Amino acid sequence: MKFKPWNYQEYAINHIIDNNAVALFLDMGMGKTVSTLTAIDGLLFLGEIHKVLVIAPLRVAEDTWSTEVEKWDHLKHLRISKILGTKKEREKALADDADIYVTNRENVDWLVKECFDGWMFDMVVIDELSSFKSSKAKRFRALKKVRPYFKRIVGLTGTPAPNSLIDLWPQLYILDGGQRLGKTISSYREQYFNPGQRNQYVVYNWVLKDGAGEQIKNKIKDICISMSAKDYLELPERIDNTIEIKLPDKALKEYKQLERDLVLELGNNDITAANAAVLTNKLLQMSNGAIYSENHDVVEIHEEKLKALFDIVESANGKPVLVLYSFKHDFNRIVKFLKTKKLTAVGLKDSKDIKKWNNGEIPILLVHPASAGHGLNLQYGGNIIVWFGLTWSLELYQQANARLYRQGQEETVIIHHLVSKGTIDEDVMKALGNKEVNQNMLLEAVKARLENVKQ
Repeated sequence: MKFKPWNYQEYAINHIIDNNAVALFLDMGMGKTVSTLTAIDGLLFLGEIHKVLVIAPLRVAEDTWSTEVEKWDHLKHLRISKILGTKKEREKALADDADIYVTNRENVDWLVKECFDGWMFDMVVIDELSSFKSSKAKRFRALKKVRPYFKRIVGLTGTPAPNSLIDLWPQLYILDGGQRLGKTISSYREQYFNPGQRNQYVVYNWVLKDGAGEQIKNKIKDICISMSAKDYLELPERIDNTIEIKLPDKALKEYKQLERDLVLELGNNDITAANAAVLTNKLLQMSNGAIYSENHDVVEIHEEKLKALFDIVESANGKPVLVLYSFKHDFNRIVKFLKTKKLTAVGLKDSKDIKKWNNGEIPILLVHPASAGHGLNLQYGGNIIVWFGLTWSLELYQQANARLYRQGQEETVIIHHLVSKGTIDEDVMKALGNKEVNQNMLLEAVKARLENVKQ
């Protein structure tokens, strides 16, 4: 296939070629892989680089980068080696003569140990830079060791700060070695944040100092380009719909009791992220209609979300529906309930299911948000999403929605959120909204001013 870049892609390609360190904050579906590969091809031709390492999520490492090379005429000569699988398979792939070596982020620590004394990669691409948002993670510490040995780096993501601007420091450090936001996470926090919730010496969250957000954005805007799909692509309309679910009195009473008991149980102790997560996890289960007992049995509470889902499927009049679920019992209950209505729902297992969905052969596809991330193109198979169970993660939320709302989609995308009234569902929707606003402020501040190249 012949590659005819959009003007914003040309800008991104040239920016990568012209700068040693670049972060591209691109919305999902904007062709960041082909843009990056085109820039790599140009740099290889110029002799600026010789060996490129791509670090990506496993599914993307296995398929996306090699598929893109095969897809586009101007890239077919590029040689790709996948450093995946067993130790023996990884060693063989590492020894192969290639232009681009692709590995998953879980192998970064091993790769650095294996190649430390003879580091051969003069360019590194991190596909999903936000996966390096923890300064304590092995992958970050490993890559930090070899950062001085490569002269070019590209970071790609749609969600640079999914929870807080605290997440930015490790990502920027990998890019510039601490030039813009400081050499240590401690100095970054000290300069731009105040401690929020804490327990003696343990700080659970950090709050931006007055004016600090603007200072951070000004520090990084030369290295970070942000582009939004709605600004550059002619995407169809997107409709976000909240469907309020009224729980039966008995179910709501049981929910409130569980909420009260768990909160009281935590009341004499400091509430940490860990035990708060346990609490919210149980409450989210109950909001969806079932909960795991201490014996891991499934205790069903109500069917209200199942009934609402059936109503949506019926009103779709045969159009395919993508359902996002949170827990294994959600999956099983959905399949069982819809079967009683003579409807078939299947889970996403492999690339064959992706093909079937895009061909219109699957009427109801069940997908966990964690599996609906990078490299999953589902826009050709439908335009209706139902969030049966919600997620706290803005990153997972945006990525899952972008499976249908992306380049190639030709119909209005409708995203239904099933929200149980009076439950934690309402808090999750509010939190997602707030996080998105904060992140959009960041993205807006560094957004590339490309009015003259808009299509």
